[in-house]
Amino acid sequence: MNATPPTTAARLAKLTALRPHLALVLGSGFQGVLDAVEVVDEIPYARLPGFPQPTVAGHGGKLVAGKLAGRPVLLLCGRAHYYEGHSLDAVTFAVRVLAAFGIRDLVLTNAAGGINRRFRPGDFMRLTDHLNFMGANPLRGAVPDGQTRFVDLSQTYDVRLGKLLQQAARGVRVPLRSGVYLAVSGPSYETPAEIRAFARWGADAVGMSTVPEAIVARQCGLAVAGLSCITNLAAGRSATPLSHDEVLAASAAAGERAGRLLTRFVELYDQG
Repeated sequence: MNATPPTTAARLAKLTALRPHLALVLGSGFQGVLDAVEVVDEIPYARLPGFPQPTVAGHGGKLVAGKLAGRPVLLLCGRAHYYEGHSLDAVTFAVRVLAAFGIRDLVLTNAAGGINRRFRPGDFMRLTDHLNFMGANPLRGAVPDGQTRFVDLSQTYDVRLGKLLQQAARGVRVPLRSGVYLAVSGPSYETPAEIRAFARWGADAVGMSTVPEAIVARQCGLAVAGLSCITNLAAGRSATPLSHDEVLAASAAAGERAGRLLTRFVELYDQG
């Protein structure tokens, strides 16, 4: 039998007794938050039917149920990407499971290239909106029972959660920028001409994830926050060639600050 979000959520409910309302997807640059987590259950994605196993360096393949700043939370350590050959149904399957499990609020994190000329590697950016240039939409096809095909995205990123991120950043003295994230399919990096065009269209950062998950989360009724770690300057903004090694190195350098920022965010979060 093929896995469905409700059946996998039921499986997850048997693997952990925690029932948090908040979940975080930890992309590159955000694994450092795990150092502050009181782990209750650690579940490999292989034990969750329908969860694709990430194949990209910097992305683990496990779900952690635990307490962060004393509050219950689920953390997805690593994600599957469209460029790995997965369908968008597979890429967003975990989000549908979280919704079926009872998650209400979702924080999506990622590594991104800086388009805005004020941005520098190591900066963090709160997503205020996005541009979908992945060439596909995760809502294409059959509509899940009880949901709508035509999802309103005029407020994709939740104001309340965004304000909590800003408050958390001030509290731990981590500078937090805000801006528009543009998603491409990858895996090749963008050309300088593409980056110039993206800048004219209002993009502040570019990456290869997050947007499909945000769209599906909104279809499922979840409140969404997005947070990017600017790990490199986009093509044409830097004198050096782009590489995944550069992304990983910058992610590691930002890990401690990312951990402090998200820990404070969870501390401020109201589970009720």
